Amino acid sequence: MKAHTKETQATMTPQKSLNYLKEGNQRFQNNLKANRNLLEQVNDTSDGQFPFATVLSCIDSRVSAELVFDQGLGDIFSVRIAGNFVNEDILGSMEFASKLAGTKLIVVLGHTSCGAIKGACDDAKLGNLTNMLAKITPAVNAVNEPTDKSLRNSKNIEFVDNVSKKNVILTLDKIRAQSPILKEMEDNNEINIVGGMYDINTGEVTFYE
Repeated sequence: MKAHTKETQATMTPQKSLNYLKEGNQRFQNNLKANRNLLEQVNDTSDGQFPFATVLSCIDSRVSAELVFDQGLGDIFSVRIAGNFVNEDILGSMEFASKLAGTKLIVVLGHTSCGAIKGACDDAKLGNLTNMLAKITPAVNAVNEPTDKSLRNSKNIEFVDNVSKKNVILTLDKIRAQSPILKEMEDNNEINIVGGMYDINTGEVTFYE
C-alpha cells in the first residue's frame, strides 16, 4: 500500500475516510495488516504529506491510532493527550489539519478503562494533573447514574466507561462550539466530525456517527 499523494487525498470524501478507518480497524482485529513498505513510505512522504484523517486519542500506550486503524506513514494526523479532550492548541492543530492540510475527517477516540477518566472520577489531585483532570470533570458530572456516591469512582468500570463515552460526546460538542472554522467545514460537508470508543479487551472501535 502506497502513501497518500495529493491526487489520492483529493479523491477522499468524509465518508470514504471513515470507511478506511473502519476497514483498518477490522484488519487490526483480525491481525491482517495491509501490505505496506514503511521505508518506501518514508521516501514517498519526504517532499510532503497528504493525510486523510485527524484522530484525537488518549496517550494510553495501548491506543495508538496508527496501529488500531492499521494506517501507515502520511495517512493520519495523530493528536494525543490524556483523556482525549480539546483545548485551544489542539483546536488550532485540527484547524491546520483540516483547512490547510486537507484531512476530511476528525475522530475523537476514547477508550475503555481510561486512566485519566478514572482519575477524574476519583477527583485525583497531583501537581499539574489536577488542572488537567478538571477538564474531564464536566463529563463525570453529566453521567447521572449511579446516584450513590460510593459507586461513582474508578472501581466501578461501567461508570468509568460511561464517563469516557460522555467525555467523547462533550468533546465533539466543544469542537463545534469553539471552532467556527471546523463547524463551517462540517456544515458544508467538507469534513465529518465523529466520536469513537476503543475497547482495550477486543481491539474494536465503535463509532458514534
